Amino acid sequence: MKKHIYIFSPSSAVRDKAAFRRGVARLRALGHEVEIDEAALKSHMRFAGDDATRVAAIHRAAASGADVALISRGGYGLTRILPAIDYKRVAKAVQGGTRFVGLSDFTAFQCAVLAKAGAVTWAGPAVGEDFGVDGTPDDIMEACFDDLIGGQGEGTGWQLPRNTPPLPARKDGVWAVKDAVLWGGNLAVLSSLVGTPWLPAVKGGVLFLEEVHEHPYRVERMLTQLLHAGVLAQQKAIVMGQFTNYKLVPHDKGFKLQTVVDWLRTQVKAPVLQNLPFGHVPTKVLLPVGARIDLAVEGRDAFMLWGHAH
Repeated sequence: MKKHIYIFSPSSAVRDKAAFRRGVARLRALGHEVEIDEAALKSHMRFAGDDATRVAAIHRAAASGADVALISRGGYGLTRILPAIDYKRVAKAVQGGTRFVGLSDFTAFQCAVLAKAGAVTWAGPAVGEDFGVDGTPDDIMEACFDDLIGGQGEGTGWQLPRNTPPLPARKDGVWAVKDAVLWGGNLAVLSSLVGTPWLPAVKGGVLFLEEVHEHPYRVERMLTQLLHAGVLAQQKAIVMGQFTNYKLVPHDKGFKLQTVVDWLRTQVKAPVLQNLPFGHVPTKVLLPVGARIDLAVEGRDAFMLWGHAH
């Protein structure tokens, strides 16, 4: 199914040009029409062009009429340009069928779009990190991407860890949340939006989180920020994705990521679910940020359903 994919760079400069080229070639090999933004490979200090250049790239992506507007990579740069983005343009593009897809630093854009326009974007792959790997891209990631562009994706499922505390299930053994807004993304980026107009005021939502290169104590500190700001208390569930590429040290003396999760469960009434296949990992599902979803758990099996999000 041939689709129009527009690739743009709203954050850090693309340093790995080979991965970028592989990603573009991979998408074209899958039969898609790939359009590359004129500033996709620009570089200004650590950014993919100066602030005005990256804002213009976002607006070109919104005006492209593409089925998917896909980021080249994450990194850093979106939080500094959030006030300059025309969210009406973005919302109009989403309404017209463009799915904005990305992760990591893209969390800032996705939260701002939800806060300012109430529009749905998609947490998912990037060109270089996912489609441009040196080898074969992850088949689950590709299948989820295919489902998105084909309008077929209706949800995802995964297995919870064995140490998951029992949930207050119904008589049929199922714990469930109905019609809740799914939102979240990268923890560091999301916590940096607290106290700004760009953090969505989601009540009764399902908050998903992921992180990379952050020691568990830093993860806990960012979660504490969300906790003390009252964000976590307003959610019906907190879903932990993948937290990767950090190194424990002797000083930790047993303090690890599970310590943080166990602590978090003592601080909030909402269930804290783990193992969501999303984050800076090859196997990642695509998630509709801002869509209303149903979340259910039966035993160790978790299901997230959004068939109506298309």
